[in-house]
Amino acid sequence: MKELEKTSSVCPACFQEGKIQKIDAKIIEQDGKVYISKECKEHGSFKDIYFSDADLYKKWMKYKVTGNPAPDVKTKIFDEPALYDEHKSQSVLTNLLLTNRCNLRCSYCFMNAGAAGKVYEPTLDQIRDLMIQARNERPMGSKALQLTGGEPTIRDDLIDIINMAKEVGFSHVQVNTNGLRLADSAEYCKQLKEAKVNTIYMSFDGVTKETNPWIEQNKKAIENLRKIGLKIVLVPVLIGDKNLHEAGKIVRFALDNMDIIRGINFQPVSFCGRITKIKDEKREKQRVDYVKMMESLEKEFDGQISRDDFFPVPFVFPISKLIELLKGETQVEFTAHPGCGGATYIFMDDGKAIPVTRFINVNGLLNFIEKESKIKGPLKKLRIASAFLKNIDNFVDYEKAPKGFNLKKLLKDAAIGGSYDSLREFHYKSLFIGSMWFQDAFNLNVDRLERCVIHYTTLEGIVPFCTYNGLGIGNKIRDKYSVSIKEWEKQTGKKIKDDLRKDVPLT
Repeated sequence: MKELEKTSSVCPACFQEGKIQKIDAKIIEQDGKVYISKECKEHGSFKDIYFSDADLYKKWMKYKVTGNPAPDVKTKIFDEPALYDEHKSQSVLTNLLLTNRCNLRCSYCFMNAGAAGKVYEPTLDQIRDLMIQARNERPMGSKALQLTGGEPTIRDDLIDIINMAKEVGFSHVQVNTNGLRLADSAEYCKQLKEAKVNTIYMSFDGVTKETNPWIEQNKKAIENLRKIGLKIVLVPVLIGDKNLHEAGKIVRFALDNMDIIRGINFQPVSFCGRITKIKDEKREKQRVDYVKMMESLEKEFDGQISRDDFFPVPFVFPISKLIELLKGETQVEFTAHPGCGGATYIFMDDGKAIPVTRFINVNGLLNFIEKESKIKGPLKKLRIASAFLKNIDNFVDYEKAPKGFNLKKLLKDAAIGGSYDSLREFHYKSLFIGSMWFQDAFNLNVDRLERCVIHYTTLEGIVPFCTYNGLGIGNKIRDKYSVSIKEWEKQTGKKIKDDLRKDVPLT
């Protein structure tokens, strides 16, 4: 056993007893794998997988970067202890929970009103306040908003809420949905598009009915969204003994529908919400880390896609610094901890999947961008542009690249124009494959938590995702601002059981 770094965590046994207890932890290497190991004076020692490939872990950790402090992100809510002093990353994406009601009852879901016995559903005035809170966040207001639940399409005023988000100033709005209502109505999809929703973030756990009981509804939703041209990101929750074996097949499905599916964001299961109190044996069986996900892709694609094609989120940090330099205004910082996720882009050429790393020297290119961003003095923008035009093709093997690929044009437009919009052509010709593995009490690393870039705007302030869900703070916030199902039914004249779909399996 080799200790790689010291950190801190929480005791999962204390957490199951209802308290958050900070304890020392270590990241260790053992038998070629990386674990988080910790010990509670009361409950003993705990160990959970972190990376099943120590070499990949070490590669990813090289890209760790610390951004500007984000003082508006809460490190302490209610009477819970502060696990760290100051949050180190701003909001890249802000979640706004519209309701905990849902038309399904998925076992791994973070929440639902039926299980909670209470309904959490903020008013339109509260929602506006929550949006403004996120837009006013320091050091930089959030630009991207995810409307989530429960199931947000269960609210009849969702279109009004989307319009409100645009009015408040969010440049990117995505709706996180199971897709059932979108499958029911192409007209509803059209209304979402007309309200200027940017992306549909749709649950998609597999390509068979065994792994995804709603596969036919998913396909119908995709067809409806294709008709009106609203782009989709598929969101599979990966569970070890349930659907991990179909991860590669999900990618194949997306590649076959690249005209409308822009990406996949795999989410290895997080043991929180209704599945916090799970036995160790079952947790270990269902646990999926990044490496297990990548192994599934490697097997399906026979090495055409591999773990070496993925890079962690902060890998792109130098790009934001360069754009900031050229535009003269602050840009969103991708300073998440490397353990918070990784991604790649896949192109298709003559029916063959080609990761971007197979024809672009991405390490060399990013090092070049980082070097150029440090240029100072007069005619700075012109000098940087000249360096790009002169050197950019040195990083591309055009013999291996998809037909018609022109990196010089793409990056010239982006760098000289100083706009991410110029990269849309790149994005639309490729499939984004990413993964976000949210933390729970068993594997929580405080060093990761304090660099979280996905936050919730709540009635108690801005809260990191893994604090809100992984440490149960969201439950406490919802409890404070919820009403009983009986009271909600009296206020609305509706029945909570009427939310449930009668034409599909509920879980």
